[in-house]
Amino acid sequence: MNFWIAFWNILKKDIKNYYLKPPNISWGIIFPLSWTLMQFIRTPQAQSISIRELLPGLMGMSILFGTTSMLAVTITFERRGRSFDRLLLAPISMATMVLAKISGAILFGAVIAFSPVLFAAFLIDLSGINWGIAIISILLMAVTSTLLGLAIAVSSKEVFEAQTYSNFFRFPMLFLSGLFLPIEKLPVFLRPISYCLPLTYGADMLNAAITHTGHMNVCFDFTGLIGLGVLLFHYCQLNIKRKWIL
Repeated sequence: MNFWIAFWNILKKDIKNYYLKPPNISWGIIFPLSWTLMQFIRTPQAQSISIRELLPGLMGMSILFGTTSMLAVTITFERRGRSFDRLLLAPISMATMVLAKISGAILFGAVIAFSPVLFAAFLIDLSGINWGIAIISILLMAVTSTLLGLAIAVSSKEVFEAQTYSNFFRFPMLFLSGLFLPIEKLPVFLRPISYCLPLTYGADMLNAAITHTGHMNVCFDFTGLIGLGVLLFHYCQLNIKRKWIL
């Protein structure tokens, strides 16, 4: 079967069937938007610099919740309806199938990431942002967060299980990845955990692009995201084979 035909049809089906499922709307759309508005409205006369400093964290959080919520819905519904099993019988490779399944979530997370930017555009001047680095970091964060969501969702049988398991990872990551609390202010024994999280490197890239306060080299952040993304991709493939095929 042609790679692009299989890829496009799996992606189109996911977009049509799962984007507007209630669990995805609540966790993937409403939660990031409400958190963004809360942060922007909490200080009615907030200075532009404070809003700009909030943007990297809000964008990273939106990506994390948008992508993982999408995979929690997509994979669990597919598993319950056994449509994933039918895909496994098709003459396509495992890598093709995994890429097709995660592409919709990556797209969804990248789009949701710009919602804080749209709100901020009405409040402050966004000039001076390095959009090239920002877009690259958004895409890489969407990829790694999606793969993390896939690794969690594969182990779940119901949507509520996948969302619950995801929250065990998502909420600690909000505070360990430097999104809202600088890693330098964390206890020393927690910092090694931070550097094992892909969101840490994406948040640092966003800080470098938006506030010009990144603490690591952008090339190092890029390498870290690529490396962790490759590891997560292979882990997801092995996990699918172990839990669904064998």
